[in-house]
Amino acid sequence: MAKAARGTGRLEGKRALVTGGGSGIGAAVTARFREEGAAVLTADLKGGELACDVRERADVERAVEETASQLGGLDTLILNAGRIVVGLLHELPEEDWDDGFAVNLKSSYLFVQAAWKHLVEAQGASITSTASIVGLWGSENQAAYCATKAGVIMLTKCLALDGARDGIRANCVCPGFTQTPLLEGFMAAQADPEATKQAAVALHPAGRLGSAVDMAEAYVYLSSDEASFVSGIAVPVDGGLTVGIWGG
Repeated sequence: MAKAARGTGRLEGKRALVTGGGSGIGAAVTARFREEGAAVLTADLKGGELACDVRERADVERAVEETASQLGGLDTLILNAGRIVVGLLHELPEEDWDDGFAVNLKSSYLFVQAAWKHLVEAQGASITSTASIVGLWGSENQAAYCATKAGVIMLTKCLALDGARDGIRANCVCPGFTQTPLLEGFMAAQADPEATKQAAVALHPAGRLGSAVDMAEAYVYLSSDEASFVSGIAVPVDGGLTVGIWGG
């Protein structure tokens, strides 16, 4: 079956801000958005067009206002910045807990507050966040990370309700294991990185890890007018990983 044609203007006229857009999924989303006709700026602590610490209100507000000024408004917000938090809860340092929640969850609060007036003015805006499959089910040694991503999913549902009267949709993507610098760094820290990778591959009925572009396609759809009646959902993009027990 032929793949859908790219670069057909599915996001023509959209004005987007992508957090964590300097690498990985964020960079792939940015590239695909531009390919589909959107005007995009990226906010990242390193590598973004707008230097931004997503944990800091002043940085967030500056990034939002610069985006709205440069693009002539803001109607598409991609909340992708995040970090992995690894460790048993009873051993996890408090600073790791606090920073994980600041980057993965509080940043969404800050960006939504800063961007809301622009999204309302757009009269048909969308917010798409990066959650995770571990926001849908638990994972050993990642209690804090799972909690932040579960929080993103529930925040998405509530934003969908809060934004409905103002024409603001909210959805989130739950990536499976995705080949990004974040995952590569996690695997490299394991005792046997290659065995860890192969074990991860084996979990996916699709027989491979996801790519950043696999994820980006979901963001294109959810941010497009094709999804104008879609709000409040968490979309697993995981090669079938969360469907059920896989004995492959």
